[in-house]
Order: sequence, then structure tokens, then C-alpha cells
Amino acid sequence: MKTIGLIGGLSWESTSVYYSYINQYVQQQLGGLNSAKCIIHSFNFEEIALLQREGRWEEATDRMVEAAKGLENAGAELIIICTNTMHLMADEVQQACKVPLVHIVDCVVEAIKEQNISKVGLLGTKFTMEQPFYKELLNKERIEVITPNVDDRQIVHDVIYDELCKGEIREESRQEYLKIIEKLIKEGAEGIILGCTEIPLLISQKDTQIPLFDTTKIHATKVAEIALESLVVRNE
Repeated sequence: MKTIGLIGGLSWESTSVYYSYINQYVQQQLGGLNSAKCIIHSFNFEEIALLQREGRWEEATDRMVEAAKGLENAGAELIIICTNTMHLMADEVQQACKVPLVHIVDCVVEAIKEQNISKVGLLGTKFTMEQPFYKELLNKERIEVITPNVDDRQIVHDVIYDELCKGEIREESRQEYLKIIEKLIKEGAEGIILGCTEIPLLISQKDTQIPLFDTTKIHATKVAEIALESLVVRNE
């Protein structure tokens, strides 16, 4: 089993879900008392959120690279960034490390292609919805990406930072998100990417009939699969 290095605390709410999904997968595959071999670098998210708000992306990149190299030096054989937004600097993180970085968008692309979907709506932080890194990778696979309008993007963003990252789940926010999803469906979306690892705390598949792509679960499950690739799993 390979040791997974998690860059977390972005926020800790979603990092805890990552840790649960990874360990659940390993236990299901191997049985007994097996769990994943993990090393976690957990940021104080207030410090990173400040860099984001002020547009100090070079400093944020330096912090991410430092975290990744620390995990590698500590024995991590795979690295994941436990958030969508900070994949803005995924290339720089990978270049700084010898061990592979499991990119969240690659995992999401694979999941979307399995369902033969060619047009998706993307929800996430404003950084994720407005920066090109998500759309470019999806477009390369001939998957069209649409995002909410300016006002709706602000609603989605504010709920993430003001509520979900603090562990606050509000029904009125769930209803706002569902209204935004309905608008994307009317624009032709065949599926919705929950492109912030906190959004699945608020919205799940039971809330809508359109396919939802839970990036937290997709990413965590994929890295757990990779960590176990060299092992023979138990028969069910």
C-alpha cells in the first residue's frame, strides 16, 4: 500500500471527509482492520483564504509547494490537494515533487466520460468558476462547461466561505443552490460538477435528478484506488 500525502485544511471540514472516504475504501477492499497510510499537512485556512482574497497567488503557491515537499520528505508516495481551488497551482506543485500528484480535474473528467455527458454546469468558488484551469482540462476532452451568472456565482462563493467552511448547513442556502442548478439545466447542462469540496456537505444526489459529480468523493476514491494498485484485494 502506498502512503498518501494530503494537503488539507482548505478547509478542515472537507479534509475530514477526504480522510473518511479514503479509509472507508481501503477497509472495504482489504477487510479486517485495514486503513489507509496517510500523512496530512493541515493549513490554517484563514491564512490561505487571506492570500486568496488579496490575490497573492504567488505566495499561496509557495505555501502549497512547501507543504507538498514536506509530505514527500515525510514519506508520501502520492499527493493530493484536498480542494478544487488550490489546483490553480497544481502544475507548480507537481514540478516541485518527484512523487505523482493526483489531479482532481483528471478524476472528474474520467467520471463524466463514464456517463457520456458532454455539457456540465460547474459550481465552486469564484476562483474555480472564473479561472480557466477547470474549463481548459474539460474542454480538451470535448466536455463543454457552463457556469452561473455573475450574481449567482457570488451566492455560491459566499455560501462556501461564510457557511460551509465553518460547518454551517442552512436550508435556505440549499434552496438557493438548487435554483441555480435549475438555471444551469435550462441552459443545457446534463450534469453538475460540485467543484468545491465543501459543496457536498450541502447538496447531494437526493436533492436533484440531474447527475451530480461529487469531486470530494471522486478524488478521494481515485487516490485510494491508486494507493492499492499493487495489492490483491479480498474477494467479496
